[in-house]
Amino acid sequence: MALYSGLNLSFFELLATAMDIVLNGENRTFPQILTVTGLLKTLGLDDRKVAVERNLEIVAKSAFATTTLGNGDRIEIVHFIGGGEEDRVMTGEDTFTVAGRTFKSRLIVGTGKYKDFPETARAIAASGAEIVTVAVRRVNLSDPSQPMLVDYVDPKTYTFLPNTAGCYTAADAVRTLRLAREAGGWSLVKLEVLGDHKTLYPNMVETLAAAEALLKDGFQVMVYCSDDPIMAKRLEDLGCCAIMPLAAPIGSGLGIQNPVGIRLIVEQSKVPVLVDAGVGTASDAAVAMELGCDGVLMNTAIAAAKDPVMMARAMKAAVEAGRLAYLAGRMPKKLYADPSSPLAGLI
Repeated sequence: MALYSGLNLSFFELLATAMDIVLNGENRTFPQILTVTGLLKTLGLDDRKVAVERNLEIVAKSAFATTTLGNGDRIEIVHFIGGGEEDRVMTGEDTFTVAGRTFKSRLIVGTGKYKDFPETARAIAASGAEIVTVAVRRVNLSDPSQPMLVDYVDPKTYTFLPNTAGCYTAADAVRTLRLAREAGGWSLVKLEVLGDHKTLYPNMVETLAAAEALLKDGFQVMVYCSDDPIMAKRLEDLGCCAIMPLAAPIGSGLGIQNPVGIRLIVEQSKVPVLVDAGVGTASDAAVAMELGCDGVLMNTAIAAAKDPVMMARAMKAAVEAGRLAYLAGRMPKKLYADPSSPLAGLI
């Protein structure tokens, strides 16, 4: 009688020990003796690149080999997918610090919407960004050999910033980031809880609840929020390490719609303020930096450009130029003309 995959089980013995589990939302049947490690091997997945949740409880990587699966278990497997005086920006003297970590680049870029991972990698390199946002999604079980973001964008080179894109409740956002921490070990995260599918504006009630839960759980939270100074202050008082007001709806490319609100947030905040969402072109990024923001986060503005790599270079230059202009201090606006050449000695 044939044996099953080296497990020394006959066909009938296999039937007796088979179990049903729900794997990434699909009903699947496996031998009952499977551990998490065994399941990942069966699926052809690298346990270093994924996080596993069993019945809404995260399974530590150290426990993969000893955690036995049971009939009816609900298993989720996720991974990351897919941003002169000597110039102080250029020399690194004018650095950007968040949650105790210091960066030279004030441009944070997303990793979604590119045509493929090679283009993603080239655009990120051209942007000069040191922090890239990554979404957490289910592993493609039908093709476990499919390339992953980490195969092209090295988390040892870039700081991965897991985000909660697509979450509409505090509970979903907290669950997603706990899985992200297990998958990659990062506690610095970007929180966004969306209010509706049409505008993708933040649901601030749910955002506040999620931020409070994540902070209690030891996360360092950079938070996407409305351009309301009162809400921004509440998030900072909770302990968020960066405030990220929208410039305009996510992916709209409309640019800074409320410069007064953003400037008020900058003036009141003791933590970094970064414009997040709505930037469309280089001038938008420069305006955000001229308002005094500590940085800009963008994805679509680069990924949806006709030449993403060229646009990434433009955004890098715009952020640096806007920062320098802010540090230099712009000339005052005047109602009437003021000639630049002296009138004395006029012929």
